[in-house]
Amino acid sequence: MNVRKKQVLLGFIITCILVSPVAGADWNMFHENAQRTGYLEQPADFTPTVWYFSTQGTIKSSPAILNKVAYFGSSDGHVYAVNLEDCTKLWDYKTEGAVVSSPSISGDYLYVGSKDGYVYAQDIKNGNVKWKYKTGNSIESSPLAHDNMIYIGSDDGRVYSIYKSNGTKNWEYNTGNAVKSSPVIIDDYLIVGSDDGKIYALDMETGDKKWEYTTGDKVQSSPAVMNNVVYVGSDDGKLYAININNGTLKWNYDMGKPVDSSPTIDTNDNSLFVGADNGKMICLDTRNGVEKWSYNATGAVKTSAAIVKNKIVFGSDGGTVYIVNKYNGNLEWNYNPGYGIINQAIQSSPAVYGNMIYFGADDGSLYALNNDKMNGPTSVYAYYIGGTLVILVIFLVTVRIIRKRRKKAE
Repeated sequence: MNVRKKQVLLGFIITCILVSPVAGADWNMFHENAQRTGYLEQPADFTPTVWYFSTQGTIKSSPAILNKVAYFGSSDGHVYAVNLEDCTKLWDYKTEGAVVSSPSISGDYLYVGSKDGYVYAQDIKNGNVKWKYKTGNSIESSPLAHDNMIYIGSDDGRVYSIYKSNGTKNWEYNTGNAVKSSPVIIDDYLIVGSDDGKIYALDMETGDKKWEYTTGDKVQSSPAVMNNVVYVGSDDGKLYAININNGTLKWNYDMGKPVDSSPTIDTNDNSLFVGADNGKMICLDTRNGVEKWSYNATGAVKTSAAIVKNKIVFGSDGGTVYIVNKYNGNLEWNYNPGYGIINQAIQSSPAVYGNMIYFGADDGSLYALNNDKMNGPTSVYAYYIGGTLVILVIFLVTVRIIRKRRKKAE
């Protein structure tokens, strides 16, 4: 296994129902599909191993997976393609800004935004750019690939519809403030949040506004949709359930702190999982917003949970990935690459591929964990700590030898 030891020390809605391994499934975009509710099967010939892959910047981008390759961005400005079986780098491409947007894959091309303001269309085989489209500001929203279009938000306050084939604009809609939320599609509605505090329903074909709903603060959470209801969080601390047909409120739930996490929906159990900046991961009933259980993490929960059999997986700003029982919220196991000593925030939402969990961290690494074996790789911090202890021991031995020599000299 080839794992680089150099590492920078300071460095939406994912729902995944695991089934028996069969061939042919991939995690093509942030939250896997156009409704941001995922379903992923692991190929039968996949050989999982735990590892980490280091970049030179923080990783807030969530990986997209196709044919046993993970595609993701880093704040070092690169988009990376990494082999899932042995963590070798297949290619990387340098943009002119940090890449916090999560890639979307359609056909032979990968689509991703950068803080340099461009949307890129790249060949998945080698990273070569087919086209790039310039927006008016940095891009933190993750693109949605649907039919022959790419939909994405920009910090210039606009939502864009761009043709996949040549990167020309179909339409744009100006919300008036930054759009960091990632859009979803249901029927002919495109749903997205804005920093102006509103949730918008736009006509997918024309960009015309169908309705808007006003919350009490910024909406950076990416919506999820089920049974004609939109679920989305706001920085006003609430999780909203809104009727998609007319934009009226069905119910809301007060989380107590800003909700940047995107909700994850368990379609088999009427359960919704969402985190907040107070460190809580809460399970709500999708029908009425009644709390089923809550779990307290160390640090804000900005990631979106992934579902693995009877568990959910999510990360926190405290530097830990948690795997808890989805029915009662009890902790099954956790993983902290900083060993509780040098913690780095985890804001990259996990992607689940069979029994493997993949996520990025602010320490600059993409990690691969084995959920069945409940283990992960020995991180670079173990080497830092071990090296520090060796140096300390050598120092103490040296001091002791020097003192002995001085005593003999006296």
